[in-house]
Amino acid sequence: MKHFRLLLSFLFLPFFTGAQEPVVLTPADTVPGDTLQKITLLFAGDLMQHQAQINAARLPNGGFDYSECFKYVKEEISKADIAIGNLEVTLAGPPYTGYPSFGSPDEYLFAIKDIGFDILLTANNHCLDRGRNGLERTILMLDSLHIPYAGTYIDEEARARRYPLLIEQNGFRISLLNYTYGTNDIPVTPPNVVNLIDKEVIEKDIEAAKAQQPDVIIVCIHWGEEYNLLPEDSQRELADWMLSKGVTHIVGGHPHVVQPIELRTDSVDGAKHLVVYSLGNFISNMSVPNTDGGLLVRLELEKDSSTVRVSDCGYSMIWTAHPGTGGIKNHTLFPVNYPQASLKRSLYHRMELFTNTARTLFKEHNIGIEEYFFGEK
Repeated sequence: MKHFRLLLSFLFLPFFTGAQEPVVLTPADTVPGDTLQKITLLFAGDLMQHQAQINAARLPNGGFDYSECFKYVKEEISKADIAIGNLEVTLAGPPYTGYPSFGSPDEYLFAIKDIGFDILLTANNHCLDRGRNGLERTILMLDSLHIPYAGTYIDEEARARRYPLLIEQNGFRISLLNYTYGTNDIPVTPPNVVNLIDKEVIEKDIEAAKAQQPDVIIVCIHWGEEYNLLPEDSQRELADWMLSKGVTHIVGGHPHVVQPIELRTDSVDGAKHLVVYSLGNFISNMSVPNTDGGLLVRLELEKDSSTVRVSDCGYSMIWTAHPGTGGIKNHTLFPVNYPQASLKRSLYHRMELFTNTARTLFKEHNIGIEEYFFGEK
């Protein structure tokens, strides 16, 4: 169980002071400075909310209940020191709508926080679906729940104060960067800011991250072609470039399907660098082949007085059952090692279609990383 103290006093500064303060996530039990320190990060894919999901969660009193959706994955997410997901909706207030203009109930964010997500990413192609109001109210809701985020900002001043997102936890300093390839051709309304993929900007941000003296720099990036099981050459080239500039790990999304994972070993110093091309969907109502599942990627770091290194890294798969199949009443996430005997045959068959495709893909293309099941770590 997590016990955090979240220091976000800088959110309430009456004016910009020019100094960035870190988000400090302090566990209840600290460890001596000379002890080997460890931290576990968990990365999840696209937190979608289509109209069918909104309708299924709606209560007779007009509220919304998402507890059924996440009950089988809550423990796995909650036990990570830092769980990070891509919030691919806006929280613009009513009316609540799904694709193509996502606007979700506030209860969706309440549920996301309740199951253990610590940090949310907001730079994605749907962040402007509801215009300036959607972007700004989403930020307001995140701030009101003390959920740190990266990717979109009220204005340049807010970006300068809050980006790169610096996280302090378990004795580690982690700089987090977030970008998107675009916003579905919806222009940004000044003074709002959306972090777009631009090498010149990214390089400046990497240098700003280095100035924070972090143990690792992580880029979470919204890129690639939807529904493609393999990354584009341009993604591989961009990943190589970011690593060459000093990024430690890269985690991608947007295609709504899983793509290969690489745990690369540096030929010079032996350091390991995680590159996830696409985590797939965390939860959605999508029906295109291979979009009904996704990955949770677990990255464990350890640190002594001289080095920071990857001590463990693996991925588990999750799958979403849609209402109307096998007696399911709401969109429900299952770990793929959920007991077969407890699932209706029709559900298990659909889950198998997803896992078999993913495992075939990973067997051929993954580098240096293995699957794990819930309960093994």
